[in-house]
Amino acid sequence: MAASTKFSFTTYARVDSAALATLAITNKCNFIVFPVIVSAAVTSRLTTTGFPLEQGASITISVPPDWSGRLWTRTHCSYDSAGKFFCGTGDCGFSTVECGGGNAEPPVTMMELSLKGTGGMDVYKVSLVYGFNIPVWMKPQGGNGNCMATGCVSNLNVECPTELKVIRDGDTVACKAESYLSSHFFHTACPLANGSSFTCASDLYTITFCPTSCGTAAKSVLREPVKMVALVIALVSICGTLYIVCQMKIRFPYGDCMFHIGAGTTT
Repeated sequence: MAASTKFSFTTYARVDSAALATLAITNKCNFIVFPVIVSAAVTSRLTTTGFPLEQGASITISVPPDWSGRLWTRTHCSYDSAGKFFCGTGDCGFSTVECGGGNAEPPVTMMELSLKGTGGMDVYKVSLVYGFNIPVWMKPQGGNGNCMATGCVSNLNVECPTELKVIRDGDTVACKAESYLSSHFFHTACPLANGSSFTCASDLYTITFCPTSCGTAAKSVLREPVKMVALVIALVSICGTLYIVCQMKIRFPYGDCMFHIGAGTTT
C-alpha cells in the first residue's frame, strides 16, 4: 500500500437493543487493514459491511442475537486513478470500502461465527481453507462451553512455499491454498485453523489482527500439546563477558512462536 494514501471514514454498525453479542475487533498490524463483515442470507444484515481500521485501533460492533456470517480483512488497499477502491488481498469486487455482501477473493484468512444455534450454543472457527493473508486470533470472553481461543498468530506469508506465494510489489502478501502442499503446510503450521469448529455461549468475541504477543496467545492454550521444532544455542564472548544465547521455536496449535533466552558472566 502506498505510504501517501490516506483514509478517513466514519464507521457505523447496527446497535440494536436486542443485540446480545459484541464483536471487539483490534488491529495490531503495523499497517491499516479493512475488515469485512458479511451476514449469512438467513440472518440480519449489519449496517456496515466494510470499514478501515488503523494501526493500533479497535472497534466494537453489536450484532443481533441470532446473527451468523463471515469475517475477514483486506490488506494493501488503495484507490486507482479512476477513484475505485481495490485491495491486494481479500478484495470483494465492489470497488468500495463497503463490501455489500460480496465474497472474498482468495487467498484470505477466514473467520465464521454463528450465534445461538443448537442448544443456544455459538459455533465459530478460523479457517485457512481459502488460504492465508494475515494472522488472526479469535477468542470468546467468558461464556459456557468449550470456549477455546482459535486462529493463527504466525505470519505464514514468511514461510509460505514459493509456488504458493502471492507477490505484490516484491513482497509476499498472501499464501494460496491450491494443492496438497498448501493443505499440509497450513495444517502443520496452524492446526487450530484447519477448519475445525468450536462451541461456546458468549456475549463477547474478540478478534485481533496480527496479535503481537506469543506469550499472551500461549496462555489461552497452555493445556494443549506443544512441540519444540528448532533449538539454537550459542556461546559468545564480548569484551570479556561470556554470553550464552538460546533461541527456541515452539509449535503451539495456533502457530509457531520464537523465544529467546540469554545470560552472561564476566570471565
